[in-house]
Amino acid sequence: MKARNLGAFFALIACSCFAQQYPSKPVRIVVPFPPGGAVDIVARTLGAQLVQTLGQQFVVENRPGAGGIVGTEFVAHAPPDGYTLLAVSSAQATNPSLYAKLPYNTERDFAPVSLVAGSSYMLVTHPSMPVKNVRELIAFAKARPGQLNFASGGPASLPHLAGELFNLMAGVRMTHVPYKGSAPAATAVLGGEVTLLFSNMLGIMPFVQAGRFRALGVTGVKRVAAAPDVPTIAEAGLPGYEVIGWYGLIAPAGTPKEITARLSAQTAVAMRAPEVAKRFSSEGAEPVGSTPEAFAETISRDIVKWAKVIKASGARVD
Repeated sequence: MKARNLGAFFALIACSCFAQQYPSKPVRIVVPFPPGGAVDIVARTLGAQLVQTLGQQFVVENRPGAGGIVGTEFVAHAPPDGYTLLAVSSAQATNPSLYAKLPYNTERDFAPVSLVAGSSYMLVTHPSMPVKNVRELIAFAKARPGQLNFASGGPASLPHLAGELFNLMAGVRMTHVPYKGSAPAATAVLGGEVTLLFSNMLGIMPFVQAGRFRALGVTGVKRVAAAPDVPTIAEAGLPGYEVIGWYGLIAPAGTPKEITARLSAQTAVAMRAPEVAKRFSSEGAEPVGSTPEAFAETISRDIVKWAKVIKASGARVD
């Protein structure tokens, strides 16, 4: 065997043995957002499950700042050894178009591990609004261009972009009103300051159940277990409409494929745990667990999708 081939052979053996021993020490999961948010909850839920299956601690470390960029940049430059991972949201796919320049390349500088979970958002309105479904809303909005407004938990957030996509696909012009968080946005709609709201379901389901919000539709491709009587926006009057907020796990580029494959497989196992599935479904989310390749495709597809919406809407963060 030639020396070059021999070297490659032994390197392959070493890598395989390393993967089998992994993890041999605690693993850090960086969350680029503050504690208590959706990404943080998903990361801690996953980490607790991975401790049970892989036998090492998975420690969540919050590094918030600049819409997730601070923590993401930190992981981009971390050693590619599988001991520093990044919990990400759909912002990973929207940030490349929202920011003029990022200190990393979203696709080139990372190795996808797994899509962990997906969640729909919900479109609601105050009960006094004279529309009861999506078709009526579209007709009402077309008759009043620029007069209706919709709230979200922040500019350039996925709920904001969900509203902009609705505008584009329905041929209407509703004005976005951003708030500093989903709770203030919900309060504004409850108080009649804003007409509509695109929001994660966790914060608004109690108001829907109490009749203080009228749910018009969910943004995913299918109805959610937490609100089975609420149709998707696509089936309720806007065919083809789809917005899925997702959460995933990635590693620095160059992380051995054997490591990402093992993490991916164990993430899928973790997401099938009954207690995880029950918790996620009660909050409008669906546990997934995918291959690295499938998650890479999701990221690439959403980068292209949201780039078009962001360009058309003029949304920008500088």
